[in-house]
Amino acid sequence: MKTEIITEKLSHAAKLIKDGELVAVPTETVYGLAGNGLDATAVEKIYEIKGRPEVKPLSLMVSGKTAMSKYCEAVPKQAKRLAEKFWPGPLTIVLKAKDIVPDIVRAGGETVALRCPDHPMTLELIKKSALPLAAPSANPSGAESPKTAQEVMEYFDGKIAAVIDGGRCGIGTESTIIDMSSVPYKILRSGALSEPSIRSALADNLTVIGITGGTGCGKTTALRALEKKGAMIIDCDALYHEMLETNTAMLADIEHFFPGSVVDGRLDRKNLGAVVFSNDAALEDLNAITHHYIGLEVQRLLEDWAMRGGTLAAIDAIALIESGLGAKCRSVVGVVADKTTRIERIMKRDGIEREYAMMRVNAQYPNEYFEERCDYILRNDGSEKDFEKQCNKLFKEVLKNG
Repeated sequence: MKTEIITEKLSHAAKLIKDGELVAVPTETVYGLAGNGLDATAVEKIYEIKGRPEVKPLSLMVSGKTAMSKYCEAVPKQAKRLAEKFWPGPLTIVLKAKDIVPDIVRAGGETVALRCPDHPMTLELIKKSALPLAAPSANPSGAESPKTAQEVMEYFDGKIAAVIDGGRCGIGTESTIIDMSSVPYKILRSGALSEPSIRSALADNLTVIGITGGTGCGKTTALRALEKKGAMIIDCDALYHEMLETNTAMLADIEHFFPGSVVDGRLDRKNLGAVVFSNDAALEDLNAITHHYIGLEVQRLLEDWAMRGGTLAAIDAIALIESGLGAKCRSVVGVVADKTTRIERIMKRDGIEREYAMMRVNAQYPNEYFEERCDYILRNDGSEKDFEKQCNKLFKEVLKNG
């Protein structure tokens, strides 16, 4: 067999694929050894020529995200969103396969890996052939992956029908593989696309509802309503107190800016309070530190939740807006109530005197602050049952719009 070098005649290359032949193709990572991914005989040739064990499944190169529903079952929305962001590009997504995908491609398993290569010639080939391409890297198993057409020829000249010469591959590293066939999602192979980029993209596509408001307004009831809808709840106040025990980097920064405020690895609230509560500039510096670290931890929690297949989350923070956390939210909901009602509630809840309860309420933002800055307002001056109904009605609207 004479191996052709193809630089322009992609219609000819498409015919070779349709006829069951193998054609090496360029991608943005390395060259692939491609055959008709729906033709078991062509796929068998790939295993044979590469010397690849048939227990190792192959990925399919496709032209875009629409191929997911064609070749895969139960495709999660998160997989489509990753495809929207990173395809064409060096990301391979593993999903549950439909029966149309030959058993030999799946190596007898239930899943198939899809990849949309970022190379115009290979994308054109896929479209002209109207077929998915089974295409592992174009090298004998164990050998270095080829980055040029000449390197492919050194491996397979006379053994395959053609090589499409698309120049040197720019990245030279295989794609990253993520398994989204079940939860939690797993990175099976680290490659050209970084794991933080994937985690961040998944978190960015969560529906995040921000809940804010003063003490005694009823935020807990609102959060409980979201939790019943499947939301992960992030309580930033509880998170902050936990981080004071565990986050050494945050404590180190506090000690750096406020010497003597951290003793034996623990925050000395009295020493710190003596500085910041009589100095507005110092309080701003402290808030900048804590908001930074809380923001990082909230992002980590959102990414972990997204990798577990979560789609809905809620962030509870009094300082949601000024901390910058509101920017992570699809919608920010302010919970407000009459001052007298709030005082009565926290007296009963916390077992404190009226004077102390009043002092706590007066130290916080008035209702007008939230009414001016939030996307939605929940007013809670009645019974808990009535407020629950109000919450459910609003969240139904918010989630529908989101």
